[in-house]
Amino acid sequence: MKYLTLMVCLLLTGPVLAEEKNVKQVVWELDNLEEIAGHKVTVKGEPKVIETTKGKAIEFDGVDDGIWLDVHPLAGLEQFTVEVIFQPYPNGLREQRFFMMQEANTTRRVMFETRLQDDDKWYLDTFIQSGDSNHTQLAKDFVHPLGSWQHAAIVMDGKTFTHYVNGEKELSTPIDWIVQEPGRTSLGVRMNEIWWYRGAILKTRFTHGVLTPEEFWKP
Repeated sequence: MKYLTLMVCLLLTGPVLAEEKNVKQVVWELDNLEEIAGHKVTVKGEPKVIETTKGKAIEFDGVDDGIWLDVHPLAGLEQFTVEVIFQPYPNGLREQRFFMMQEANTTRRVMFETRLQDDDKWYLDTFIQSGDSNHTQLAKDFVHPLGSWQHAAIVMDGKTFTHYVNGEKELSTPIDWIVQEPGRTSLGVRMNEIWWYRGAILKTRFTHGVLTPEEFWKP
C-alpha cells in the first residue's frame, strides 16, 4: 500500500527537479571578456564577443584565441554536473580542447574536446584524471553536425563518469573519483595553449550534484 501511494504521488507531482532539490548551481554567461561570474578573465589572442540568436557568446578563431579564469568550479565537489552550450565551426583542428578545469600544480583535470571529421561532423571526447588514473570517453559512434548549437554535459556521481550530447547519453565508465583541489579553467584552448578551438561558446553551468537529462539546458 505504501508503494502504491508513493507511485501515485510521483505520477501526480512528476520528477523532483534541481531547483526543488535545493542543489547549488553556478552559471557562467560568456558575454564579455573582462569578468565572468565575478572572476577576472585573462585573454590571449583576439576572441570576440558576438551577438547570436541565443544571446551574446564568445567566438574563438582556432588559431590563438583563448581565455582563462583563476577558479576551478568543481573543486571540493564529490558529485557534479557540468553543462556547456557551444557551436563548433567547420575547418578547425581535428582535436580541440575547448573547455578544461584543472587542479593547481597537478595534471588532475576535467575536460571537453571536439573531434572533427572530414564530413563536417564532430564527436565528443571527454576526459577526467582522478588521482593517478586517466579516464577517456571517445564517442566515435555518435557524430553531430558542425555549425549548429550543441549541448554537452559531464555527470559525475562519485562512482560513474557519464557524458551526454543534446540530452542523449553516449558513454559511461566506472571511476574512483577523488575530489579535486582549487585551480584554473580555460575556454577555447587547452590549459597549456595547444589544440585551439574554432567556434563559439554561449554559457556553462555547474551543478553541485547529479542532474538527469530532463533537467539539462536545451541547446
